[in-house]
Amino acid sequence: MQDKFALPIHWNDYEDIAMGLYEKFGDDFDESKIYRIRFTDLLEWVLSIPHFAGKREESNEGHLEQIQSAWVYEWRDNQ
Repeated sequence: MQDKFALPIHWNDYEDIAMGLYEKFGDDFDESKIYRIRFTDLLEWVLSIPHFAGKREESNEGHLEQIQSAWVYEWRDNQ
């Protein structure tokens, strides 16, 4: 269900991004697979998250590393 009142998600909203990625992929990626995702793929997936308002050019390696870590914690929380 899309929430038309959802706040926009930005690059430093790591937990929100991680939840979006977990909702999209579920248990397709475990901890070791999440850390092996290429940043080029991760970038595209983040940009496709509903309500994501960040721009491609605002992305950097630090953001993507933080997103990977947050995604791992989100995955662990759901095991």
